[in-house]
Amino acid sequence: MNYRCYGLTIASELTLPELAPADAAAAAADVTIRRATVAPGGLPGGRQIGPFLWTTDEALWLQVPGVARFLVQDGCEIRIDAADGADDDSLRVFLLGSAFGALLTQRGHLVLHGNALRVGDACMVCVGPSGAGKSTLAAALLQRGHELVADDVVPVDDDGRALPGFPRVKLWQDAAERLGIATDGLRRVRPPLAKFSLPAPGRGARLALPVRWIYILNSHPAEEVTLRALQGHDRFRPLLNNTYRLRFLDGAALKGRHLQQCGQLASLARVVLVHRPQLGFDIDGLAERLLADVQAHPLPQP
Repeated sequence: MNYRCYGLTIASELTLPELAPADAAAAAADVTIRRATVAPGGLPGGRQIGPFLWTTDEALWLQVPGVARFLVQDGCEIRIDAADGADDDSLRVFLLGSAFGALLTQRGHLVLHGNALRVGDACMVCVGPSGAGKSTLAAALLQRGHELVADDVVPVDDDGRALPGFPRVKLWQDAAERLGIATDGLRRVRPPLAKFSLPAPGRGARLALPVRWIYILNSHPAEEVTLRALQGHDRFRPLLNNTYRLRFLDGAALKGRHLQQCGQLASLARVVLVHRPQLGFDIDGLAERLLADVQAHPLPQP
């Protein structure tokens, strides 16, 4: 079946309910996903950069024990070699995460680990480590009527625009309860996890949107949310540190381009360091603070 995501037409042998179907008149596929044998042991002539990870200039080989081996190559093909007994939900978690992150990097995009939401004719991107509250914040902003642009994997093109991704946010059970979201009718991300796929209202944004605000989420011992706008070269490092699967660049001829992309995006966007309390996390208060900052700092079109 053919799907549409990140501005690409994707032909997949694996059913992908998280993605929007492609129009019947869509052009030939840009990306092919198929079930095929992926040889064990890594990539001949490649570089091993982790226990289950190899790269070359054109390809990435990834093994998820008990789930599958993935081969991502040339920015246009993903092969899936499923382990015995692996369920399709688990395959999709790693396909739509790590494998797609590698494919979009191979296609020349700067890929950030965060969530992008539409604000007016532009978008804000929230990045940070796991557990920082990115997806919870995204769901809170959806409740306020903002469209989702991308969740978890946020590719940014050379014009500084975030490309529209999957129209859903992944939420843990406790985060959903905090937001008053019932999970009874939601699909689990993987069978053993209390983590759910929350569809975005209206299927999310459909167009690439310029990134104008980037918020770096962290926690701290204080009781209040604090915001600090970063200036000059201080805006560069957070983009580098919050690149999706940064180590995927090891062994590939993309590092120089990636550094340039981080610098270019830093020059286009307002970059703000956000500290939120470790205890008593007020997600509604945080959402309102960020929206107020957006309103107070509208940026002109570059």
